[in-house]
Parts: sequence; structure tokens; C-alpha cells
Amino acid sequence: MRRRFATLDVFTDRRFAGNPLAVVLEPQGLEGDAMQAIAREFSHPETVFVFAPADPGHRARLRIFTPARELPFAGHPTVGTAVLLALSDRASAGSDLVLEEGIGPVRCTLEAVSAGRGSARFALPQLSTQAGSAPDAAAVAAGLALSPGDIDGTPARWSAGNPLSFVPIRSLAAVARCRPDPVKFEAAFGATGAAYVFCKETAEPGHHFHARMFAPGLGFAEDPATGSAAAAFAGLIAPQLADGEHAIVIEQGYEMGRPSLMRVTAGVSGGRLNSAAIGGDAVVVTEGTLEA
Repeated sequence: MRRRFATLDVFTDRRFAGNPLAVVLEPQGLEGDAMQAIAREFSHPETVFVFAPADPGHRARLRIFTPARELPFAGHPTVGTAVLLALSDRASAGSDLVLEEGIGPVRCTLEAVSAGRGSARFALPQLSTQAGSAPDAAAVAAGLALSPGDIDGTPARWSAGNPLSFVPIRSLAAVARCRPDPVKFEAAFGATGAAYVFCKETAEPGHHFHARMFAPGLGFAEDPATGSAAAAFAGLIAPQLADGEHAIVIEQGYEMGRPSLMRVTAGVSGGRLNSAAIGGDAVVVTEGTLEA
């Protein structure tokens, strides 16, 4: 049968930048293997399937797939789908909607909306926590084709729904040199592991961190923008922040020619994260139907 879909570019306010997302709006009757096949066909970092919610007070229930597997939660699908549904509902800025994901209900707020585009933020459904021991720094450097001196501190594992390894890098130039070696990367991060590399040197003024995200086990070599990683990153950096609320901008995707910006709002008390939200822009690129 024919099923409506749309694609958006997320964490950007212009088309053909940011992180591409496919959203299937009429998935009724599809089983998990069929959704996985459709996600492989789109070959975007994530594809969302929008179902009726279990709770009638919520807007929709989402299932999120990479080309390789289903995820319980992801950032750019949450922002992109929230904007798309708000456009469909003709919602106004300031309105809220709740999306049901594998991690639980995710509350989103529409920040701005205009023809074919908008901006939304979501409150973290699960605050960032440490997620086990980090890989060895020497193995991390080898897996990323860097020298040990390029690693600026100790790698760590954190999660706000999806566990990730975070690797501090000494400079923007070293971040650009990252070239994951398939065998050594798996040895350092695991068969389904992901590495989020970051530094404080940025490509553009006014931003706070520059990042890249490698996740070959999820079916894509590099992700242009990773909202779930930004969510976990808030917990990692909280001890470095003074008490209060902080607005942090993370740039990602520049090395791929898909510049992306994620806005992180982090509330900190006593060196610990006590609240966080992730926001960004999204713009509709295509609309159509697929046979499935």
C-alpha cells in the first residue's frame, strides 16, 4: 500500500545541511523487519515511524530505526518529528506535544514555526549518567587513527538513553584527522560501539564545542548531528560548570559538508546535572509516498 512520508534536515535552518531524517506517517500494519528494510532503503542515519499513541493525551508513538537496528531514543528524530507534526497540526510557537519513544514519554516544545520549517526542543526523558568503564586511551587513539598525544584527557562512557564513548581531543585539526580503522575501532569501542569525539576549539565563533560522531555498528560511518550524544554530553561536562542554567552550542557535521548546530540547555547544581534540554531547527526537504 502507499504510505505518506517526509524527509527533513535537522539541526539546521537550511536544506541540504544538518542531519537527514525520514518520517513515515502511515506505518500501520508494518512489522519490525519491514520497518528495518524501509530504514535501509532510505539509508538516512534514522527513519521514524509515527503510530497512534498509547496515551490519548500524547501526540504520537515513535519507532526509530537506523539502517542497522532499532533505537529506544534519538535526538534528531525527536526534534524533526516534533517540527513535522507541529506543521501538520498548524501549531503555534510555545505549544507542547509529547512523543512516546522506547525510553518513555518525551515532552517537546515548539520554539518557532513558519512555512516548511520550525524549531523545537525536548526535555531529556532520562538524565545523563555514567555508563560503565571507558575504553583504554591508547586503544581509542589507534581506533581513530590518532596519536596518543591527540587525546586530551580521559575517555568516558555516558548515556542519556544510548550509551556512547566520549573522547576529548586536543585540537580542531586533530578532530579533522580522525579516520576510524574498522578493526581497531571495533577493538576499542565494541562491535556496536559509537565514539563521540569533541574539542573546545570551534570552526565558528560563538559556539562552545566541536564534535564528530562515528558509529559504524549502527549502519553509518559518521553522523552529521547526534542529539542523544549531546544529551549525554551534558552530564559529562556538568562538573566543569558553575551552578545555574547554561546555554551551550555544539557544532557537528562540518567535516561531512553538513554543518549542524545543537542547542543544549543544562541546569547544574553542586557539579551535577539536574535538568537538560536539547533544541534545534528542522526544515522539510521532500514529501511523497512509498509502496510498502
